[in-house]
Amino acid sequence: MAYMLETDALTKTFKGQAAVDRCSLHVPEGTVYGLLGPNGAGKSTLLKMVCGMLRPTSGSIAFAGRPWTRDSLNSIGALIETPPLYENLTARENLRVRTTLLGLPESRIDEALAIVDLANTGSKRAGQFSLGMKQRLGIALALVGHPRLLILDEPTNGLDPVGIQDLRALIRSFPKRGITVVLSSHILGEVEHVADLVGIIVGGRLAYEAPLGDETNLERLFMDVCRGKAVA
Repeated sequence: MAYMLETDALTKTFKGQAAVDRCSLHVPEGTVYGLLGPNGAGKSTLLKMVCGMLRPTSGSIAFAGRPWTRDSLNSIGALIETPPLYENLTARENLRVRTTLLGLPESRIDEALAIVDLANTGSKRAGQFSLGMKQRLGIALALVGHPRLLILDEPTNGLDPVGIQDLRALIRSFPKRGITVVLSSHILGEVEHVADLVGIIVGGRLAYEAPLGDETNLERLFMDVCRGKAVA
């Protein structure tokens, strides 16, 4: 099986305490991988190492079958925590800042805005967007570089049901566009709707990793794993 992302015993410690403890993830190419865990389990820390925002204490990361390097970031898009928007700029102007910084053609702007359904926002400034529109603009910023891997950390936080449903459909569309997705969320129902497989982190360790079957009761599985009653 070809893996877009693979970690081997990945570890990050802060002042002697392990936030991520020997995690070995396996994210197949062309899938949506749901990364789950209780608050403080280490999900965001792990993703920040993959995105180059934190340096691992030990262990390794492989991207597209090769050892991770800073150049790998050219093919990784991410939305972690709050979208990095200029609220006084329009959606198009926000993307133009990114394409200019990365030396990308302006044609990427229209392409990314169309994917997230923000092509017709005109002169409306990002600060006037709804929370769902801001999240989609944040995803557009992650898409302008044509990533092979898209990392989304809690993308549905604060969204209303309509916004969640729109984002769910968007996430499911990415593998068809050749984009592998790692989705971190504490909303089990949303992961259940979009993920092909899940990894569950408990106390910094990967306690479970397996495909998500049609009959899987994710809430029950999650609780069993967190209580040490399930293994994969």
